[in-house]
Parts: sequence; structure tokens; C-alpha cells
Amino acid sequence: MKNSVACVILGKSPQTKNKILIAHRVQVGEMGGRWELPGGKVDDNESDRDAIVREMLEEFGESVLVGEQIASSSFERKGMTNTLRAYEVFFSNDGLEKPFALTEHTEYKWVDFDNIPTDNFVDSDLKILPSVKKFIEKNYEGQ
Repeated sequence: MKNSVACVILGKSPQTKNKILIAHRVQVGEMGGRWELPGGKVDDNESDRDAIVREMLEEFGESVLVGEQIASSSFERKGMTNTLRAYEVFFSNDGLEKPFALTEHTEYKWVDFDNIPTDNFVDSDLKILPSVKKFIEKNYEGQ
């Protein structure tokens, strides 16, 4: 079984408040050219939290704080069971004034949750979006 993590990064600045960060993958591999919640694979002997910190540093050039686990789902890819766990993640920078240093994505944007482009979003992330929405509604709406 393979494990992956997805980062639910909610905006805090006036320009990004009540928005979620999504990223557009480079045109490489099976999921290339699609939108996703940032994240990646959990290496052997690595915790989810360590994987998130490593992935966000590698992919965005950002140090992050990892909050609570929000959701989890399983899916099949190439005959193998994969588990995806989503976590609340905090960036110190919103990527607007000081752009992120992208290595695995061509662009990123802050979107209203209901405007996530489901027609070109990675399938595994689509499975956890209902749980992510419930988490956002419970913890962030009205703030």
C-alpha cells in the first residue's frame, strides 16, 4: 500500500481569506496537467507530517506548520491500493507578494472552495473534497 498526503491550505490574508490554495501540476506523468491540493507521497519510515514539511519545501520553497488531519480515503491506481490523508497546513506566506518557488507545478491560485475546477482536478483529491468542505464549514465559516 502507498500513502500520500494532501495539504488543505486556507488563506489568511485579506486577499486570500476564505479561499483554498490549489496548484496546477506540470505536464508530466499520469496526473500531469491537472489541478490538485498540494501534497505528495509519504516515503518509507516517514510520518505524514514529515512528508508534508518535506513536500512543501521541495515543491513551493515554503516551511509550513501542520495542523490536524481532516480526511482520509483509499483509491486504486495501477492495481495498487493507495491511501490519501488530508491535513490542515499553514503557510507563512500567501504566495502573492512573494511568489512561491514552484518545482512540480506550473501555477497556483487561491479559489473559493465551491469554485474548485472539478472537471480537471485529480481524482484522488475529489474523493476527499466533501470531508474537506465539512471541515471548512465547521471551523472557518463566519470568521
